[in-house]
Amino acid sequence: MSQPDKQQVFSISNNNQLHAVALQVFRHQAINCAVYNRFLTGLGTDINAVHHISQIPFLPIEFFKSHPVLSTNAPAQVTFTSSGTTGMITSSHLVSDVSWYEDSFRKAFALFYGDIASYTVLALLPSYLEREGSSLIYMAADLIRQSNNPDSGFYLYNHQELYNQLVKQREAGKPTLLIGVTFALLDFIEHYAIHFPELIVMETGGMKGRRKEMIREELHHALSNGFGVDMIHSEYGMTELLSQAYSNGEGIFACPPWMKIMIRDTNDPFTNLPEGITGGINIIDLANINSCSFLATQDLGRVQADGTFEVLGRFDNSDIRGCNLLIG
Repeated sequence: MSQPDKQQVFSISNNNQLHAVALQVFRHQAINCAVYNRFLTGLGTDINAVHHISQIPFLPIEFFKSHPVLSTNAPAQVTFTSSGTTGMITSSHLVSDVSWYEDSFRKAFALFYGDIASYTVLALLPSYLEREGSSLIYMAADLIRQSNNPDSGFYLYNHQELYNQLVKQREAGKPTLLIGVTFALLDFIEHYAIHFPELIVMETGGMKGRRKEMIREELHHALSNGFGVDMIHSEYGMTELLSQAYSNGEGIFACPPWMKIMIRDTNDPFTNLPEGITGGINIIDLANINSCSFLATQDLGRVQADGTFEVLGRFDNSDIRGCNLLIG
């Protein structure tokens, strides 16, 4: 089974098309992704008996920490790695064709926010800038370049400069996107609160051990007050994915058409749950064409009837204990 090309993936516009392409990708990766193949074999999955996406087994995302997850023999153009504390085993996503990632985030951003060239893009991502291999930094750097705006750029801990730039943007009335890791946005507003109602503040999650965890309502209330905005936007992505979902407020995320969220029973990882029920988040990401497009995450969430979803927390490794034995 040949894999779909970019035209097939990024022209998806409805669930029927996603379903058809996802089955094509599944059959290709079930054979060509060695880790996924051994996982399916261990489960006793009959590849030819899978006729609906609800029948597709999802690979636990933890395998990106221990195995090269690839469905191609092409060498990696870039390796994205997850962040972690000292001594923690991190994930590595070997990306053999980084143009799939570029097309995915560029098209998704345009879908949700319009032409990037109309924005000034400010990125407050210190913990990511201070290490190698961040897919978020790769995306932010590209969006900054694509904005073709000399005022766009990265900020580390130079909060005064960022504040000055935000004041400049507000006074000029220019559309502005501030994308930031959660702890850095909180650090900023403790000393440089600003009233900028037109600003799009997009938090990417993560305290990275710098602050105590906060529930979303508490976090967004603090950020809304600190930046003088009505809503806080969010980005939901991870090292192991090449697509992102976006929220324009209230923690309700939407996916681009080539990405889909499904919810599994936390007590039975191979049972899908209906809309509105909380469980483990499974992700179909068809941009992951050269790794694995069917991933079981450690996040908890629920999906609504319109396909939007919420992320409600995380759970421990107990649900995937023993999965490594399946691929030996």
